[in-house]
Amino acid sequence: MAKSVSYNKREVEKKKQEKRLEKQKRKEERKANAGSGSLDDMIAYVDENGVITDTPPDPVQKQKIDIDDIAVSTPKKEDIGEPEPNKGRVEYFNADKGYGFIKSTSSVDKYFFHISSAPASIDEGDKVTFDLERGKKGLNAVNIVITE
Repeated sequence: MAKSVSYNKREVEKKKQEKRLEKQKRKEERKANAGSGSLDDMIAYVDENGVITDTPPDPVQKQKIDIDDIAVSTPKKEDIGEPEPNKGRVEYFNADKGYGFIKSTSSVDKYFFHISSAPASIDEGDKVTFDLERGKKGLNAVNIVITE
């Protein structure tokens, strides 16, 4: 048959009491090993390589930084120079339909252009300068000027 219920209850209570005592001992050990708990023990420093250490940095190696040299925002408009116009070569041009593609000399990108934003005398192989404008399907070449 089954064991008596009172025996099981006593065993469960005994185990709970042992766990409480063990937990209390661990708590007392943590308090004893915590150290002084002063602020100096809790401070950490970061060295020039980004490593966290417990030793303070050497004041001799400290560098002076001028507050005016720190830029916290985007550069002012006058600081940014005028962008150079893009350069390229007309790789394909269909005079009947009035459109073509320019291959950039600075990258492998190709840009669509319409005859309305190009001179009427444009032809395949012409070297050109152009600006870019966002179109429905990507960047389009506009303000096209033939150079030679």
